[in-house]
Amino acid sequence: MHLATLTHQGRRRLVGRLAPQHPWRLAPPSVTLAEVIAGGALPWSWSELPIGADPVPALPYRPGALYGVGPNYPERLTEMGWERPAEPILFPKLSSSVIGSGEAIVFDPGLTQRVDWETELAVVIGSEARRVPEADALRYVFGYTVANDISARDLQERDGQWMRGKGLDTFCPLGPVVVTADEILDPHRLRIRTRVNGETVQDGTTADMVFRIPALIAYLSRFFTLRAGDVVLTGTPAGCGDFMRPPRALRPGDVLESEVEGIGCLVNPVRGGVRDDTGTGADSPGYQEAAGR
Repeated sequence: MHLATLTHQGRRRLVGRLAPQHPWRLAPPSVTLAEVIAGGALPWSWSELPIGADPVPALPYRPGALYGVGPNYPERLTEMGWERPAEPILFPKLSSSVIGSGEAIVFDPGLTQRVDWETELAVVIGSEARRVPEADALRYVFGYTVANDISARDLQERDGQWMRGKGLDTFCPLGPVVVTADEILDPHRLRIRTRVNGETVQDGTTADMVFRIPALIAYLSRFFTLRAGDVVLTGTPAGCGDFMRPPRALRPGDVLESEVEGIGCLVNPVRGGVRDDTGTGADSPGYQEAAGR
């Protein structure tokens, strides 16, 4: 099933459909996607979205924890000049960095000039996982979505670690839908593409992953307790802008599209701005002004 959160008649509502060609149906107002992921039963009392309705896509839900995986595709390792790692390279992706499709990626040009794209297949954990055997790992997956691990390469380079470079507010577009695991017959046969202003800059396949999803879940769960709703980003194919010759970076006014086959496409404009210090996140007035909302 395809599940999403839409803003309909001024309210955030969970919606679902069996396939992209089917109409969206509204869940009861009290049901959220986060509750469903955490084990809540999907309600039977769905009503069809009225004809002519113009719903606005929203962030499907806000994950509690996001686990990033460093270079996980052979050609990506090659463009970085790295050897194949013996174990997955991990880093945190902050929950406060998450935005939905249609929301702006906002960065301060005085803070970073090398903002890069990384479209990834994202795994949504469906139940608590601790020391999970690799053979059982997919049982803990609720579904899949699309993410873009936006990265400030100059901050990564300056810091020698990835906390700031990966964790800035608005640096993790996520969505636009969550597709339940039963709909994705093989998550390792999906095409991944990134477009900047309509130009394809990444075009790869999850078949090329160095560490596949069961291995990643098994490895992560050795060190951390994965909980329902947590997200595992699985790495990006080659084609990141900072490794092009000459290098490229996102600029204010760009439009970024992040697509994974069978799931959907995130569309995010890029804006320059400075966060209002009185704000509390992407929904604050300061961010809305910077994003041109």
